[in-house]
Amino acid sequence: MLKIAITGSTGLIGSRITELLKTDFEFIELVWPEFDLRKKDQIWKALKELNFDLLLHLAAYTNVDSAENEKSLAFEINVAGTKNVFDAVYQKKKKLIYISTDFVFDGKNPPFYEDSIPHPLSYYAQTKFEAEKIVKNRAMIVRFSYPYRAKYEIKPDFVKKIKLSLEKKTTLPLISNSLITPTFIDDIALSMKHLFNNYSAEIFHIVGADSISPYQAGKLIAKMFDLDQQLISQTSFQEYLSKKAPRPQYSEIKSKKNNFYRMKTFEEGLSEIKKQTIDVRS
Repeated sequence: MLKIAITGSTGLIGSRITELLKTDFEFIELVWPEFDLRKKDQIWKALKELNFDLLLHLAAYTNVDSAENEKSLAFEINVAGTKNVFDAVYQKKKKLIYISTDFVFDGKNPPFYEDSIPHPLSYYAQTKFEAEKIVKNRAMIVRFSYPYRAKYEIKPDFVKKIKLSLEKKTTLPLISNSLITPTFIDDIALSMKHLFNNYSAEIFHIVGADSISPYQAGKLIAKMFDLDQQLISQTSFQEYLSKKAPRPQYSEIKSKKNNFYRMKTFEEGLSEIKKQTIDVRS
């Protein structure tokens, strides 16, 4: 059985990957503070003594807005931290999968494929792209986009945030003149199963089957969970982001390489979430 060391195993995506694939792979969880990405000596010591085949590097500084004011911390974790991990893995002649983001693109000439040229807008996105450059052609790079899942109590994803607001009957302005590519995390996990078993040092986009506006996403969420669609109003990309870090406006992400797993549309993903939620309650 393939031994996979994993950072970020307690996060939104990592915890679901380990949960769904625990019978297919042996996961070795590398968790903070025992495994601090900023401490090179600690990382090298931990990985030198560890028996693994592949390292999945999910852990990252991910607060897009805060990164603008915490640049040194974002750099230490996302860039220097990734280099620390990669160098140690490379020294052992093992494989590494680095998880990146659709935010490396500027959203100006969509759609964006694996071979599209990144142009990051925010500091967070810049750190993720800098880390990509460190590992490129020597590790696998996998980009995700707007991940969501049925249940994760620690931190709500964008679907959960919209659903909770509507359940509280809060009015919700959502952007109508932009695109996002929502990606069901169960699909991510099952796609990663293939990539673990068929490793190559390339870039892959593991993303949802369709791209929609946040406003359309909100309407679909309300419809799927029988919530009040009238609570949702339209706002513009420019107005919504006036006090936030820059983001790609048209984040339409596609894949030329994913011919191994059929990703769900957003509506299909929501339907599966509803089913899983009902199954948990019954």
